[in-house]
Amino acid sequence: MSTLAQSIEGGNPALNISIFVAFVVVTLVVVFRASRNTKTASDYYAAGRAFSGPQNGIAISGDYLSAASFLGIAGAIAVYGYDGFLYSIGFLVAWLVALLLVAELLRNTGKFTMGDVLAFRMRQRPVRAAAATSTLAVSFFYLLAQMAGAGVLVSLLLGITGEAGQSVVIAVVGAIMIVYVLVGGMKGTTWVQIIKAALLIAGAFAMTVWVLGKYGFNLSDLLGSAVERAGEGGESLLNPGARYGESGLTKLDFLSLGVALVLGTAGLPHVLMRFYTVPTAKDARRSVVWAIALIGLFYLFTLVLGYGAAALVGADTIKAAPGGSNAAAPLLAQELGGPLLLGFIAAVAFATILAVVAGLTITASASFAHDVYANVIKKGTVDSKDTEVRVARITACVIGALAIVGGILAKDQNVAFLVALAFAVAASANLPTLLYSLFWKRFNTQGALWSIYGGLLVTIVLIVFSPAVSGGDDAMITSVDFHWFPLSNPGLVSIPASFFLGWLGTILSKEHLEDKHREMEVRSLTGAGSEKATAH
Repeated sequence: MSTLAQSIEGGNPALNISIFVAFVVVTLVVVFRASRNTKTASDYYAAGRAFSGPQNGIAISGDYLSAASFLGIAGAIAVYGYDGFLYSIGFLVAWLVALLLVAELLRNTGKFTMGDVLAFRMRQRPVRAAAATSTLAVSFFYLLAQMAGAGVLVSLLLGITGEAGQSVVIAVVGAIMIVYVLVGGMKGTTWVQIIKAALLIAGAFAMTVWVLGKYGFNLSDLLGSAVERAGEGGESLLNPGARYGESGLTKLDFLSLGVALVLGTAGLPHVLMRFYTVPTAKDARRSVVWAIALIGLFYLFTLVLGYGAAALVGADTIKAAPGGSNAAAPLLAQELGGPLLLGFIAAVAFATILAVVAGLTITASASFAHDVYANVIKKGTVDSKDTEVRVARITACVIGALAIVGGILAKDQNVAFLVALAFAVAASANLPTLLYSLFWKRFNTQGALWSIYGGLLVTIVLIVFSPAVSGGDDAMITSVDFHWFPLSNPGLVSIPASFFLGWLGTILSKEHLEDKHREMEVRSLTGAGSEKATAH
């Protein structure tokens, strides 16, 4: 095991660190240059709405393709085959929900945050507070997953072992991320996303061509080699059921996970906020089309990389490595190109974490400053936009500090569990409220509050008492067992519950807001008046 660990980590830690430092220096220069024009709240939160559809589409793909997409999905395919690829399908299909139901309407209706959309037709203060609460909850759990992923990557790729070493690197990643957000705002963060997306897709493409080249560009030969390398029972890599086919309950669990993945994306606050960085709704729609194309292409690469790792490295070697299945892509890089390719892939994986964490941080800080501080605490009468931006920057520091502490505490926890929790919360608390608000004229303030807070509460309670937290070998806490909910992901129960609570809260309230809904419907479909609303 120690020699294996050395072969992965010890490719050349100095080379890996130097490539990573080069990336940080280049992106910091870009962030500083972009920050010169960050003067107003619109510049800080929405990059002055200056990005084109294609640019924003590349940035969205950079925001969305996290370490879980790159390391996690390739690893899941390498170990489980067909069932691992189902993650990719769930993540990709989710964008059709975002494109068809949310992107254009959201861009027309809001200014900076999800709270803007809900507050347009309801009582401002309670709805904004609820929207900010769910945004902060989703962002925090997603942040924990990324910071914990940074800890795993460190031990895997840079040869820095031990509790103290990993904690220091998590703190360094957090500190760099805070600098990105403080200095560059959304404009700087968007350019980091674009650079990172280009690097990630280029790196995955190069490895894909390399792997296919070894098998004469014949995918069938590659799949056959993966089955052969797996030995007895290797055919299971090509058939459904290796991961989720054991029983009716595991199949139900997968359905629950799939529902959360497909519906969660359209409720992720850091994805929703990207729709405000473009000048028109048409650009918002184009940016989603670009994102779908790039993300779909990337997931096709992960199919080849996953089966390539299974064929060239072997599932047993991957599972025995530090980080388990997350080691598949780095091990494949080492197998293909030695220390130099491993160093590049290590740097790209780190860049992925940095970029996603920066996007999450600016979303959470904007939600607090714009929804809670400016509109709930100050009741919409902030001295100047500079004050609001200053509050956002202070919030970013606080969130960054919490993410560093949380990441250090969670660095040994199940990263996939934390990501699934973020998706489940987004699908349960945010999406039903958004869809009701955009499409149901009877929807009112009480319905929104019941849907957000109820969805949040149901999701977190079900996850705390699920096998993901206690009662199993893969649980967060293995020493005790207090689970009573049978599914690891609560989406199958929590999402319908949130829709139901939104409906029930609405019909039990006497508040009628149909006139505001008609105004909102005109704006969301035509964009009329939205520029006036965003100009200030």
